[in-house]
Amino acid sequence: MNSRERVRAAIEHRPVDRVPVDFGGHRSSGIMAIAYARLKEHLGITSGDVYVYDIIQQLAVVEPAVLDEFGVDTVEMGRGFLRDPAQWKEWTLPDGTPCKVPGYVNLERRGDDWLLLSKKGTPVGVQKRGCLYFDQIHFPLADRPIQDDDFADLEEALDEVMWSVPHPGGHLSLDESGLAELARGAEALRGSTDRAIVALFGGNLFETPQMLYGMQRYLESLALEPKACFRLSEALTRVYVANLEKWLGAIGPWVDVVLFGDDLGGQHRPLISPAMYRELYKPFHRTMWARARELADVKVQLHSCGAIEPFLGDFVDAGLDAVNPVQISAGGMDAETLKARHGARLCFWGGGCDTREVLPSHTPEQVAAHVRRQGAVLARGSGFVFQQVHNVMADVPPANVAAMLRAAAGLRPGGGS
Repeated sequence: MNSRERVRAAIEHRPVDRVPVDFGGHRSSGIMAIAYARLKEHLGITSGDVYVYDIIQQLAVVEPAVLDEFGVDTVEMGRGFLRDPAQWKEWTLPDGTPCKVPGYVNLERRGDDWLLLSKKGTPVGVQKRGCLYFDQIHFPLADRPIQDDDFADLEEALDEVMWSVPHPGGHLSLDESGLAELARGAEALRGSTDRAIVALFGGNLFETPQMLYGMQRYLESLALEPKACFRLSEALTRVYVANLEKWLGAIGPWVDVVLFGDDLGGQHRPLISPAMYRELYKPFHRTMWARARELADVKVQLHSCGAIEPFLGDFVDAGLDAVNPVQISAGGMDAETLKARHGARLCFWGGGCDTREVLPSHTPEQVAAHVRRQGAVLARGSGFVFQQVHNVMADVPPANVAAMLRAAAGLRPGGGS
């Protein structure tokens, strides 16, 4: 069973020879570049530069040598692009580590801070001195009441949001030449690996309005102007589906998993009620996820942080195959509860190691034991792809990262190791 077969079998709850492992297969299963440089040193890998493909979170490209070391079964579609070192430029991480970032990323130093600029040159994010990532500082529709908005310039506004600064692959326009290059890159990547290819689409319905209008404005509008928020979800979905048809029409034959996003949970409970989800978002999730399956033979995955257990049944009903990052430290998200209530119908792509408390502060032996305990539950009956709960942060000891991934590579069906 190769990696691609292993991942697809796990998603479909079919038998696997071992639990598939994701490390760096998408922008919530990776590792910050500072921690990655230390991991390479720990492993004795002296070749290669540190490439930061996600400047906002400062996530590193995980190189083939590291993927091979830990038996990783996934790869992010962006690895098919920017293959020429000349397409990258020099930068320096907050701890002084030299790195390279995509040449198209527009960065500007102002005093002690770094600004991240949109295509138009608008400062959309800032990394303050001493900070490890960028924070959003520009909300393009913040001054416009949602209830009076016709959303006519929605696509233009989306380009002025920090999170629209693209990762490799996402930097290509969806015109004829850009789509042709997308197809070539995805096809070449497919031919170079048997790892399952994960393609990040996004399609966020709950989070994107917060990026456009500001979180407070949007949450207030959910309570006071639900009809306007419904119209906004409707308008966003029209934009997303049109883009999905172009994008997945180009890369569909070469990818295995399409990843959507929407963080719906807080640490202790959901951020909205299940009733509000069903009214304002579920119909549009169903539309996008169904269209993805019509366009290509792909599995549909959703990234959604926090305490989201009350939504999981609705996600499955709307057509979801897998969910990440499975934040096991959040309310109602312990592995036993999730597996008992939803394990027969939903693949848990995550929950393999707690990145909030265990990974940064426990011993390597304790980390490995924790991974084995999580696997003993989540791997029962297949339906589990190992991923730590979200990205490995900059301060995590490299020995802990290695212990986690080596324990993950030893997980077997039924929870054995």
